[in-house]
Amino acid sequence: MQIGIVGMPLSGKTTVFNALTKHHADVDGFAGGKQESHLGDVKVPDLRLETLDELFAPKKCTPTHVQYVDAAGLEKGSSEKGGLSDFFLGQLRTVDALLLVVRLFEDVNIMHPESSINPRRDLEIVTTEFLLSDLNIVEHRISKLEKTAQKTKIPDEVRELELMRTFQEMLENEQPLREAEISPANALLIRGYQFLTIKPLLTLINIGENQISKQKQVIDEYTDLGAKEKCGITALCAEIEMEIAQLDEDDQNAFLEDMGIEEPALARVIRESYNLLDLITFFTYVNDEVRAWTIPRGATAKQAAGAVHTDMERGFIRAEVASYTDLKEQKSIAHCREKGLLRLEGKDYSVQDGDVITFRFNI
Repeated sequence: MQIGIVGMPLSGKTTVFNALTKHHADVDGFAGGKQESHLGDVKVPDLRLETLDELFAPKKCTPTHVQYVDAAGLEKGSSEKGGLSDFFLGQLRTVDALLLVVRLFEDVNIMHPESSINPRRDLEIVTTEFLLSDLNIVEHRISKLEKTAQKTKIPDEVRELELMRTFQEMLENEQPLREAEISPANALLIRGYQFLTIKPLLTLINIGENQISKQKQVIDEYTDLGAKEKCGITALCAEIEMEIAQLDEDDQNAFLEDMGIEEPALARVIRESYNLLDLITFFTYVNDEVRAWTIPRGATAKQAAGAVHTDMERGFIRAEVASYTDLKEQKSIAHCREKGLLRLEGKDYSVQDGDVITFRFNI
């Protein structure tokens, strides 16, 4: 899973990036409008994997990972100045979702580009830039397709032209493309485009240290921003979370308790991201390795096998499945088998969050 961190300059984007990845990226790097990005890969924290590690005592324990891309700050009016740059769009081309940082913290030493603090306005500025960027792409594509599709009558081009006209109408009405109903066949037609409003969006309210105790009230105040299709909302103090991320685990726990923070930012943001993308985690124990895997909710056993290795999907026979809860209680696969809690499932079985699976296959 890859998530792009976006927002206006001086919103605390890079501070959020550092808090999530434990990196030390220059938090002033984008203030001067530099065209650069940061990339960080982090392990997804999961207490279930730690428990399985204790039960199986494998030689290797491998968590699933999430990658964060900290994009350059997005200034108001960027799309009107020839469109968003290829560099900016390239940073976000492959991300699965966007983490949009909007500023609520006050700091007299860090002037807001719009001279005042207003998260709703900032969200509107960024989303407007994304709408205009997508509209620019759509209009250029329509212009080309109108010259070719109507002459050649190639079915895919005709269908794409109809889809682009639908997108154009949505964007002109300030409706993000994530709200469109897109069939699997049409999704294939547009997979190469860099549409930003089609990506799920998690809005992160960056609060000040003096607002930490009011974090839940802040989320409640702006909850409507996350109530739309494929959208979510959360809040944190990036400055404090960045400090916490640099500490060892014992000091982290003490700091969190002292600040009244229930859990580190990474765990909360990843959980919100998984919910937004409707993802689940399953586990395998193969070749003395316990490993976590991320798949879409509703994926079949055969599709889950493909996430592990394409050979497993191609030669899939069956899946031996135990739930994490049963395995934790019974302490071993053998005890689950004795109690009838180890199930044999076929290729169409819908994998559940926390399933511990052994795939049987033949190629």
